[in-house]
Amino acid sequence: MAAAAALGLAATAAPAAAQIAATTDYLARMDADGDGRVSLGEYQDWMSYAFDAMDADGDGTLAPAEQPGSRGRPIARAAHLARLTDRFNRQDLDRDGFLDARELAAPPQ
Repeated sequence: MAAAAALGLAATAAPAAAQIAATTDYLARMDADGDGRVSLGEYQDWMSYAFDAMDADGDGTLAPAEQPGSRGRPIARAAHLARLTDRFNRQDLDRDGFLDARELAAPPQ
């Protein structure tokens, strides 16, 4: 969600060239190994910060009490990672297994 919010702000605030610059900065933060692209693992690591912060007991499941509003069904880390994998795959437009700045800026297909 943070990625969508950050990209949404970039998309509405500046012309296309500036959007890519902002997305490139965002890519650089996600790109743990510095190779200029984001792998599935890097994407999952970056996008899981909120899950990890909310999982107060560290059991890999967000219980209702750990979720906003203290309600909802339990969310297992495996299910969370599966959703991220699906989102990553929809954004990987060239199907090379990595996201570049343009793919990060585009909404999932």
